Amino acid sequence: MAWPSVFPRGTALSRFSHHHVVVFLLTFFSYSLLHASRKTFSNVKVSISKQWTPNAFNTTLELPVEIWSSNHLFPNTEEATLFLGMLDTIFLFSYAVGLFISGIVGDRLNLRWVLSFGMCSSALVVFVFGTLTEWLHFYNRWLYCCLWIVNGLLQSTGWPCVVTVMGNWFGKNGRGVVFGLWSACASVGNILGACLASSVLQYGYEYAFLVTASVQFAGGIVIFFGLLVSPEEIGLPGIEAEENFEEDSHRPLINGTENEDEYEPNYSIQESRTVAQVKAISFYQACCLPGVIPYSLAYACLKLVNYSFFFWLPFYLSNNFRWKEAEADQLSIWYDVGGIIGGTLQGFISDILQKRAPVLALSLILAIGSLVGYSRSPNNKSINALLMTVTGFFIGGPSNMISSAISADLGRQELIQGSREALATVTGIVDGTGSIGAAVGQYLVSLIQDNLGWMWVFYFFILMTSCTILFISPLIVREIISLVQRRQAHILSE
Repeated sequence: MAWPSVFPRGTALSRFSHHHVVVFLLTFFSYSLLHASRKTFSNVKVSISKQWTPNAFNTTLELPVEIWSSNHLFPNTEEATLFLGMLDTIFLFSYAVGLFISGIVGDRLNLRWVLSFGMCSSALVVFVFGTLTEWLHFYNRWLYCCLWIVNGLLQSTGWPCVVTVMGNWFGKNGRGVVFGLWSACASVGNILGACLASSVLQYGYEYAFLVTASVQFAGGIVIFFGLLVSPEEIGLPGIEAEENFEEDSHRPLINGTENEDEYEPNYSIQESRTVAQVKAISFYQACCLPGVIPYSLAYACLKLVNYSFFFWLPFYLSNNFRWKEAEADQLSIWYDVGGIIGGTLQGFISDILQKRAPVLALSLILAIGSLVGYSRSPNNKSINALLMTVTGFFIGGPSNMISSAISADLGRQELIQGSREALATVTGIVDGTGSIGAAVGQYLVSLIQDNLGWMWVFYFFILMTSCTILFISPLIVREIISLVQRRQAHILSE
């Protein structure tokens, strides 16, 4: 069956139909909405801190402090800020645990149901957390903690599902650039969340939560009725059938062999190549797939750095340069812009090379230099924005590539016959391990900053970036050797 294409014939994208475009957009914006609600919480922390403390409103001495304290959670903004930081850590830990679970669930249930349920349920929790409690003037620490734990678990359904759906529709040829562009969804969500929050924040922080929760709930409904999780749902051939016509379809971008020409899998989930679809693999089997553990550990270090910029960059700009909070929020967008460009361009280069690890290695080495440069940025907004964009390019780009294109490669290795019943589990393992690193990092960043200062925070980022390179160094060496051997074989054949 021919696939009607919306792209010019002869281009790399010519085999993509309008169904691919719809799937790309639906999964892109579904995860953007999930990230927008996270960014909203980051953007309204100052307002929440003021609301939770009596000092912001107790402008007279006529009322006893006890009356104000009975209606609020904390005696001062410092304790409120500390609690908000604890909520970030709670969210990330529950999100990490949820990713391991959601990956397994996504491989066993309908992905559309899981994603839609996660989006709608998370929207309701965000509404209760930020809007309903404020309308009722009900403030309780334990309630906030429980709600944010549940929110982390529900939000974790997003990434494994959308990566799996994208992996079902887009084959490995061109996956780097497609997934590189698509992985900008998180950065777009950050920008969207900041815009939505700032547009209604003047009316109260509860309306920022109300707007993002409403949009996210509506998005979940659209996903339930509009998303096609695989081409087979409408009678189109799956990507495995399409890739059988490609000359090198049997050679994955990620493999665990020393020599590509002598690749002999010693482990297979399928008993026969004639079986059209395999059963979902176990968590242990997914961990044993080549490359999963190294990339998971590497992503734990890299996501720690990437998410530290996500959570701390506006605060750093305000605290270190004494810039206004609104200016710091707007300036921090340039880090996301760099990540979008970096993920797309580096994915394109990795498609040309048919290798991911060498591209990652070069970018991460340059990331160390960019971190050194940004840590010494002068008190100038233009220079800071430029250095921030470069840093986002070399850190956010590799982070996007590991969490999307490389996860899809790992979940579609020849060892498991490209089965999508492994892709969600593998994605959950990689992103879940990364989220554990990010959760630990938020505590360590605050600890280092309080005791040693911001410069030592950047030294810590450089250390974690170096560890990222270290964890994937065997894969880097193996793929570089493969590239050299391919080049030599090409020269000899001429």
